[in-house]
Formats: sequence, structure tokens, C-alpha cells
Amino acid sequence: MPPAEYEIHPATPAAVWRVALPVPLPQLFDYLPAAGAAGGNAIGCRVRVPFGTRSLVGIIADTGPVGAGQAGLREVTTRLDATALLKGELLDSLRWLARYTHAPLGEVLATALPSALRGGEPLPETRAWAWRLTEAGATARPSLRAGSRPRLLADALAAAPREEAWLAGAMAGWRAAGRSLAQRGLAERVVADVTTAMPPLADGPVANPEQTAAIAAIAQTRNSFQSLLLDGVTGSGKTEVYLQAIADCLVRGRQALVLVPEIGLTPQMLARFRARLGVTVHALHSGLNDAQRARVWTAASRGEARVIVGTRSAVFTPLPEAGLIVVDEEHDASYKQQDGIRYHARDFALVRAKALDVPIVLGSATPSLESLHNARLGRHVHLRLHRRAGAGTAPAVRVVDVRKRPLQAGLSPQLLEAVAAAIAAGGQVLVFKNRRGYAPVLLCHDCGWSAQCKRCSTPDHGTAMTVHAGGRRLQCHHCGARRPVPPACPDCGALALQPQGNGTERIEEFLEQQFVGVPVLRVDRGSTRRRDGLEALFDRLGDAPGILVGTQMLAKGHDLPNLTLVAVVGIDEGLFSADFRASERLAQLLIQVAGRAGRATRSGEVLLQTHHPGHPLLHTLIAGGYHAFAEAELAQREAAGFPPFTHMALMRAEAGRADAPTAFLHAARALLGESAGIEVHGPLPAPMPRRAGLQRAQLLLSAGDRRTLHAALSSWVPALYTLPEARRVRWSLDVDPVDLY
Repeated sequence: MPPAEYEIHPATPAAVWRVALPVPLPQLFDYLPAAGAAGGNAIGCRVRVPFGTRSLVGIIADTGPVGAGQAGLREVTTRLDATALLKGELLDSLRWLARYTHAPLGEVLATALPSALRGGEPLPETRAWAWRLTEAGATARPSLRAGSRPRLLADALAAAPREEAWLAGAMAGWRAAGRSLAQRGLAERVVADVTTAMPPLADGPVANPEQTAAIAAIAQTRNSFQSLLLDGVTGSGKTEVYLQAIADCLVRGRQALVLVPEIGLTPQMLARFRARLGVTVHALHSGLNDAQRARVWTAASRGEARVIVGTRSAVFTPLPEAGLIVVDEEHDASYKQQDGIRYHARDFALVRAKALDVPIVLGSATPSLESLHNARLGRHVHLRLHRRAGAGTAPAVRVVDVRKRPLQAGLSPQLLEAVAAAIAAGGQVLVFKNRRGYAPVLLCHDCGWSAQCKRCSTPDHGTAMTVHAGGRRLQCHHCGARRPVPPACPDCGALALQPQGNGTERIEEFLEQQFVGVPVLRVDRGSTRRRDGLEALFDRLGDAPGILVGTQMLAKGHDLPNLTLVAVVGIDEGLFSADFRASERLAQLLIQVAGRAGRATRSGEVLLQTHHPGHPLLHTLIAGGYHAFAEAELAQREAAGFPPFTHMALMRAEAGRADAPTAFLHAARALLGESAGIEVHGPLPAPMPRRAGLQRAQLLLSAGDRRTLHAALSSWVPALYTLPEARRVRWSLDVDPVDLY
């Protein structure tokens, strides 16, 4: 049963509004309705209320009569919505999320709203405009000059009216062409009607038998909830399956939500969806401004946005006419929110799909072990795509043993020869190094001093600052602290400061010197910081021979048809990590990045450069593929008692003083006591014991049964707020953590 403060009670005289506020307290707050504002059902509406000396915006979560001792309640300042903003399935699902994460309902509801609406802004105008041909335009279209922009626009409008957002993504200069047609009475601007019949799916590649079977399996579940794991090798055409399923959803007059893990994937997918579906496809991600995000969210809540493509937070999009949810690259760790409300977008999407009674498709070439385990138990329908679509073939994979070999910028002679051969043959090359910056460490060659972050290091645990900007700047990748490289060693005064190791910047610099005249483009967080930065880099590369140097940003979903060689360097650090998920992540990363090669008509090759060519993980991946690795890893997880065979919750605490987090966690453990079926580990220092000046410790709870774990958390977490030690720390609870850091 949910906690009483989260229940919806039967309709009663609305004498008190119980408001969920965005504050870290597990309770609702009672207010009297504003004068004249108590009419109608208020649950789900936003209100502005006084809270101490502040004014906050909250959501009415319940109503009830005035209780004893409540005569002095303060009044709501303003009721901001005449009708509920959060209602029905979405409100119920958010209540579930608050219970599952054991987080305050007010913070969960605030997380679900775009920041403009969270701050009390009115709902934006969402009316969409479209263009259509007049009768005169349909008659005159053949006489328009072939190849002119007015003719191209008229041809686009001949099949059906087109929304302006669709035209903007499909045709340059369409506005001038529209004005020209309108002045002659051949076209007109009208309010878009999302209820009209959708245009048919534009021609695309012919689906192969495996794709056809997957499309048919999704279609069979169109009228009810079913989770389907679309497990296809890289380049197998999973996106085509999504497109066919979404087109069927649109024909039935329903909405489709597509989640992608990175902003960088959004433009490419938007362009492909717009071209094939012929309707406006709305983007929802952190790269948009507040007004744009509020507009898309509101359009979806009104049923006007029919296809929404977004990153993690798009899982909170209202879907009053839902028909399908797709989670692309479902294995990706970026679906997990790592601060604030620590939800997992994939898992919450499954909850929403069940509540909405619609199918959900989880797609990946390297499914998470949790999803494979659920498919094995029959919770997901397991759809397999074993071969690449079209003419693409799987790349040949070779392990390059670099023991006792000379390396330049971390690259072996054999790898450089392969790069030169691929460029000479007119192909493109991806040199993959999952470490941005110039070098991971700055070291004094005379005394051994290294540059450490002052805010993240302790006497027993140093945190190195990464060298950036060609060796001129130091930056901490954990807290963001920056400082210039010192002119001499701070310890001994020597001038022998040397960058150690290699990052993407250093590899880029070396390859530019090695391959003069060949474009070398670096793709990492630094080079793609600007809006549409990744798209601009791909446009610069085009189809000509060239070299991409990139991090894991390039391992996901990008289709580069002329890429013939993938060279993976620096994988050794992932082979011996203490994190029990490290092997899974490395296997997924290697398979995903290798899958960028040979996706079109040209064959591809993958080189894995390592000092450990005999490592079992590499042997298993090369000999048996990802699924052979997954079977072996699942067996090890079961034997060791790790997820998905156990369920975990990680409590983190941090403070400026080293003793405060540990004292709080000791008090928390004492409060928990002995609970049957619960194992408690800690308190222990966090693997990274200091970050951004704060000392960190953690407490890990695990149980073989999910219900047992949540039953213990439900009674334990509310009591933690009463501990005196809790006031001296910042603490959080992470249910189903994806890492232990």
C-alpha cells in the first residue's frame, strides 16, 4: 500500500488543499484554497503558496476537510491552472515513482515538469501551422518551373498538407517559396489538424524476413501492453522496425514516444523520422530552451504532438492518446538519472507503458543483462535480428598485441599502417579512445609530483587532473575545477613537467602531423559543446576520406556508410575494474563501436589494440559474440549474488567534515536494525572518498527479493529525516544503482 500522504481520497468538501512542494521533505503541506478558487477538481493543478519566507509553486495532490488544530492554515496565493496539469495515468505513474524511489512526491512531480511550468509560467500556445495547396495550386502545379523552390514545395504539398516544423526540417528556403505561392493564390497557411489522416510511410529499404517478423510481432500487440526486446546486431535495421511500428501507430490516430540516450543522436533520428513519416516530429531534450521544452510538453499533453523523440527526461511526456513507446539503445547508462530523483528512464517507461496499456519496444545491439534476464524469464518478447540489413556485412575483428611495441601517442605501427591503407583506399577511419583531453596526468619527471585536484583528493586517495588545450590547462573531470599548467614543478622547481598518457586531443594532434592533408576531426564533449556541434562535424567530414577521433559519443547509433576501419585503443583499463558492471559496459562499448564499420557496401575491419590479448573477455567476444559473453556473465552474477539476481539500494552521504557522513550512516544503520532478508554493507568510504570538497561515504543494502527490500525501505527512509545527524549531511538514496560511485 502506498504511504497515506500519497493516496487520493474520495471527493470531499475541498476545505484544505494538500500540496506537494519541491522540497526534500516526505510530506504534503496543507493550505486553505484562495478566495473564490476552490471550484472544480483541483488535484493535479499548480498553485503558488507561501512557504516560510519564500513563495513556491507546487501541485495539489489531495484535498480534505479541515482537521483539528488547522484553523490557522495559510492560504494559497494563486491557483495557476483551471484544470489539472498532471492527471490520469501520468499522475498515477509519478506517485508510483515516488514510492519506488522513496523520494518526496513534491520533488518527483517537479522533476516531471519542464522548468518553465515548474516555475509557474502559463501554458504556452501550441497551435501548429501548416501549408496546403489550393484548388488553383493543384491545377497549376505541373506548369511551375521544374526544380524551382515553389515547384518543390508544391510537390511536397501535393500528397497532403505539411506542418511548418516538417517543412523546416525537409526543405531549405521553403518560407520564401510559400510566400510566392500564396501571393499567386496557389497555396495557403492553415491551422494544422492533427486528427486528419496521416500520409503513408515514405518509401524506404525493403524489410528483410527478420525485420518483417519483428514488425508483425509489434503489430500484434498494438492494442495492449507488451514489452518487446528488439535484440539486433549493429546495422541490422532496428530503426526501420521502429519506423514501421510508429507509422502503424499514427494510422490508428495514436501518439508515439521514442527515447534516445544522447542529444547527439536526436538530430539524425529526427531527420530520418521526418523524411519517412511525413509528420512533424517533436524533439524534447536539454539542448532546447525552457520555452521550447514547455511548448512540446504542452502540445503532447493536448494530443497535438503525435511523435516525440527525446532523451531521458522525455519519459515524463504526457501521452493522452498513447499508442507506442520505443526505448532505443536501452542498455545505455545515461538513461539513469545520477542526481536529484534517481530514476531510470527505461524502467519508468516500462511502468508507463503498462499503465497506458500500450506496447513498448526496447532496442539494442547489446541488451543490458537485466533485459536479457527478463527476456529469459518471459517478461519480454525476445525479437532477434541476427544479420545486417541491406548489403552491410559484419566487420572482421583483429586483436593487435602491443606488448614490447613502440607506441606514438598510444598508437602502434600496425594500427597506423592500417589507418594509412584505409585512407588510401578512399575510406574513413574511426580511432576510438574513451578519454577526452590531451593526457590524463601531468607528471614531474624529476621528482614524481603529479597534478591533483585540490577539491577531490585526500591524503590517501589522489584524483588526477586531466591535461587539456594541448598541454596548457588542467581540468578535473569530476568537479570541473580548472587551472593553468604550472610553469615549473611546485615541489622541486624542475622544468621537467610532462603529460603522461593519451587523450583524444593528443591523438588528434599526432594524426594531423602524421596524415597531412587528411581531415582529422575530434568528436568528444569538448568539440561538440555548441548546439548542433556533432552534426556540423559530420557535415565537414562528408563522404571524403578522413579520420574521426572520438569517445563513446561515436559508439551509439551513428550511421557512417564510408567508415571502413575502427581502431580501438586504450581498452586495458576496463579489463580489470573493481566495478561488477565494468565487464558488461566494456563488452557493450566494444561491440557498439565496432559496429560503426562496414555498414554499407564496403567491408569493414576492427582493430582492438591491447597489452592483454589473451584476456577471457576479448576471447569470448571475438569467438562467440556479445550473447556468449552475456550468458557467461549472467552465470557469474548469479553465483556472486549481484543484480539482476539481487536487488540493491545505495545510500550516499556527503559533508565538508569527514566524520559527519560516517556518523549519519552509522545512525541510519542502527535505525534499520536487523531486517530479515536484508544484507547491509558499510558504512564505508565511497570509492571516490572526496568530490568537490565534500567527504563521501555510503551504505549498501541488498536483498534477494525486491518486495523485501522495498518493505524495509518504506518504514526506514521516512524515519531518517528525524535523525539529528541528518541535518549535518547531504544524503540520497539510489534504488537499483547502476554504479557504486
